[in-house]
Amino acid sequence: MVCFIDLREAAMEKQNITLTLPKDVLKRVKVMAAERGISVSALMERLLQDHLARHEGYEQAHQRQSALLTKGFDLGTKGKRTWRREELHER
Repeated sequence: MVCFIDLREAAMEKQNITLTLPKDVLKRVKVMAAERGISVSALMERLLQDHLARHEGYEQAHQRQSALLTKGFDLGTKGKRTWRREELHER
């Protein structure tokens, strides 16, 4: 059997925290962790990392879109309006 060690994880400093959960939630989390063959700590770490990645991805997308809106789009009019409202809404 060959084992690979993720050097990023090996070098990552960890810190214990106290987490208070309702008993029924903790029981379900323990079952989920056991089904995956990992500890509750490892499960929580993965879930939090996934949540952070989604949040950071959203923030990056939001910044990109905000920059696009601030810059504006070239509609080929060179900033000049060549029509009148009445022309657009002729009946």
